[in-house]
Amino acid sequence: MPCPHCDADAAGFAVPPPIREYAPADAVAICTRCLRVVPAAEAGVAGDAPVDPDLSVIDPAFPSGEAGVALALCCGKLESFALNRAAIEALIGHAERAGADAFAFFDRLDAPDAAFDLDRRRTALRDAI
Repeated sequence: MPCPHCDADAAGFAVPPPIREYAPADAVAICTRCLRVVPAAEAGVAGDAPVDPDLSVIDPAFPSGEAGVALALCCGKLESFALNRAAIEALIGHAERAGADAFAFFDRLDAPDAAFDLDRRRTALRDAI
C-alpha cells in the first residue's frame, strides 16, 4: 500500500464512529514516512481495513486501539495546525479519554520525514492545548 504523496508504505485502518468526522473517509491509511492520512482507496488499501490496527509499524510510540487511531488522524492534521486546530484538540481529547498520554506520544514520536515540522508542532501543541 503506497502513500500517494511519497510512495512509502501506508497502514490502513477503519475509523471508529466517534471520530469519523475528523477523517477523510470511513477507512483511511497513514503513511509510514510522511504521516499523511488519506482515504484507504487512495493508498491502494483493498477490502476491509482493520478496526484495531497495529500502528507500531509506523512508530513504536503509537498506542493501540482507538487512542492510536485518534493520534494517527491527529498526525494527518498537523500539516496545517491553524486550519485544523479544533480537530486536533478533539482528537487529542479522544485519545486521552481512550487511555493515551498524547503529549508523551508526541515527545516519543520519531518522524524525521513527516510532512510537518514535528519539533514546531510539539511546541504548538504544548502552547495551545
